[in-house]
Amino acid sequence: MIEIANLYKSFGDKEVLKNITFTFEEGKSNLIIGQSGSGKTVLMKCIVGLLEPTSGEILYDGVDFLTINKRAKKQLREKMGMIFQSAALFDSMTVMDNVMFPLNMFSDETYRDRAKRAMFCLDRVNLLDARNKYPGEISGGMQKRVAIARAIALNPKYLFCDEPNSGLDPKTSLVIDELIHGITLEYNMTTIINTHDMNSVMGIGDKIMYIYQGETEWHGTKEEILNSENKRLNDFVFASDLFKKVRETEVNEQKKVDL
Repeated sequence: MIEIANLYKSFGDKEVLKNITFTFEEGKSNLIIGQSGSGKTVLMKCIVGLLEPTSGEILYDGVDFLTINKRAKKQLREKMGMIFQSAALFDSMTVMDNVMFPLNMFSDETYRDRAKRAMFCLDRVNLLDARNKYPGEISGGMQKRVAIARAIALNPKYLFCDEPNSGLDPKTSLVIDELIHGITLEYNMTTIINTHDMNSVMGIGDKIMYIYQGETEWHGTKEEILNSENKRLNDFVFASDLFKKVRETEVNEQKKVDL
């Protein structure tokens, strides 16, 4: 579980995050949604320690990440997995070597055990046959799956995903969503996902926070979104005709039940 309390972040005179308080729950896909420039990426960078908040608290299972010493921070970071928007694989390394990279950096296990773990993770994302290929030889969707395998190589407690479906077609996006959600449940991780993809929201959004201009505008579940009366949230989520129809269908079905 990750708790943030009264979090503020400013760059000079510009206040980007304003008094954000939220709990990201263990074993769930916790989604952060909002328009471009709303503060989603800044918030995630604060949570993982790439940016230092102006004020506030960030608690990892009760431990304040902002006040612990460097050694404790390093130990905590070893429990974090990260999936970047661009996959961020090393082009000069094979798929297998990319997955082994964090194991080589942080694990004290033998090479044989590290390789066995990497093979297990590649098998988990259904890419064992691609282990000797290079990133440039596989598709964008396969690269994201390699990134997932690398992110879980150290069996993290906390998984961070920054726009994991960016640049992918809807079918591949669904595969990535299901993989992330399945792994979250399987390993009981605290997973935080930044996304613009409303299919992800309605598919795997166990707990959702909507940020508007650096503040928490709304939070709830994917089921509660359909019945929300928050105008800003509705304008964001139901901008497409598809989701307007989903909501209309839900409302009509509820009317039938009430009758």
